[in-house]
Amino acid sequence: MGKPIMIQGTMSNAGKSVLAGGLCRVLRQDGYKVTPFKSQNMALNSFITREGLEMGRAQVMQAEAAGIEPLAAMNPILLKPTNDTGSQVIVNGRVKGVMPAAEYYRRKKELIPCILEAYESLKKQFDVIVIEGAGSPAEINLKENDIVNMGLAKMVDAPVLLAGDIDRGGVFAQIVGTIALLEEDERRRVKGTIINKFRGDKEILKPGLRMLEERTGIAVRGVIPYFHLDIDEEDSLTSRFEKKQSAGLIDVAVVRLPRISNFTDFAPLECLEEVSLRYVSSAEEFKNPDAVLLPGSKNTMEDLLWLRQSGLEAKILQHAKKGGVVFGICGGYQMLGLTISDPEGVERKGVTKGLGLLPIRTVFAPEKTRTRVQGSFQKTGGILKDMSGVSLEGYEIHMGKTYLEEGACALVHLQNCLEEKQKGAGDAEKGSGENSRKIAGELSFGGESQDGAQAGNVYGCYVHGIFDEAQVVKAFVGALLKEKGYAADEMKAVDWKAYKEQQYDLLADIMRENLDMKAVYEIIEKGMEASCHQ
Repeated sequence: MGKPIMIQGTMSNAGKSVLAGGLCRVLRQDGYKVTPFKSQNMALNSFITREGLEMGRAQVMQAEAAGIEPLAAMNPILLKPTNDTGSQVIVNGRVKGVMPAAEYYRRKKELIPCILEAYESLKKQFDVIVIEGAGSPAEINLKENDIVNMGLAKMVDAPVLLAGDIDRGGVFAQIVGTIALLEEDERRRVKGTIINKFRGDKEILKPGLRMLEERTGIAVRGVIPYFHLDIDEEDSLTSRFEKKQSAGLIDVAVVRLPRISNFTDFAPLECLEEVSLRYVSSAEEFKNPDAVLLPGSKNTMEDLLWLRQSGLEAKILQHAKKGGVVFGICGGYQMLGLTISDPEGVERKGVTKGLGLLPIRTVFAPEKTRTRVQGSFQKTGGILKDMSGVSLEGYEIHMGKTYLEEGACALVHLQNCLEEKQKGAGDAEKGSGENSRKIAGELSFGGESQDGAQAGNVYGCYVHGIFDEAQVVKAFVGALLKEKGYAADEMKAVDWKAYKEQQYDLLADIMRENLDMKAVYEIIEKGMEASCHQ
């Protein structure tokens, strides 16, 4: 039966996800069957498992580090914010509905059986369960109904390592204050603290560490340096959006939508020296890119209106008019069309005009399509013509259907699809008047279908992870290089899966060098009987 160890943080973005991923990798290297677990995750960056279930990308990263297939049980509750006060609630990979924050807070204790069932299923399969908390355990206004920090630790009897972020300042106050606000039985669960994201000379830090141990009575188990590795992070707080890259041969601009989701779709492009990939959120930042990428969105209609109001729509239209490449994925693909209709109020009732760059129309419906796909690009025109026939793999996760207008060309051909649809009170075809049109993105179990659309140098489809395959990246970047007069023959396509494995191994090296692994193993083995002292 699996033994738990939990990583909590003094605040959001203290580095819990990456620390948990690093610990998963170390344990895997040492021969343990290890799994991640996070009872409740709030993120727009989600993933579809092979069973067609939805889960947070942070636990996917941790599962990859552990060398195992991602399972929805690793993240039984996923909250995907739809606005500032409400979220879509996903339980065990399936949508349960959209709830205002206050309603979810009142009802979340009802989900404890789902959490424990998921946890117990993992406990039977793995030697160690690395649990990640959320936010801070010292959020005293939320403690009564806590199901993700100390509340969960008590339910599964997990010892805790508490991490603080020194890079943001005040780490000693973070840790001492957090421990001071815990109940006595909660303080006994903390078997060590971790100083994360440290820059500088550790010798200078040592007096502070001694004082921290004296004030708390809890040993500092490690000082993790600030490092630069390509590890997936939580979407809303990632530093990736601000990352500046050295100039490459081609300039790719990703529109940073307010409700951007699955930005990790573009990570494989970032590790190519030929590419400068940057995120833009204003017309002033747009400049003169070689290609514009429109990502997914949790609220496509609202983000489309923002795109219009920010002046970025005009920039994208001007770029397309000059013959520049525009590529949209999921919500970004929907935005490129003529209209987005929402007859049942999935996002906001009514019809919103799209950018008009693709001859498609989207109709929202309460059902969500969740599917893993593989296939290839069809005969592709324009600058990306060399992508014709290139194989791809990924997943789809979207609401409603997109219809190709007469004469429109699909972008990709998909087969061997696994799909699970979740129906709500209605179907996209009811009353839509669109039944006679071709549907782009409509799949059947084990069948074949077309997806996406193309027109000139504008392309779009529903497939997340489309750039994860090396041949897709090579064809895409090669086409852009060729358009600028550069030879693409010597460009080396990165094997994204192998690259990520390398990053996880480097992360494990950092953990081993800077974390007291002997103490960590003792905490895992002895649980609550382990000492909190050196």
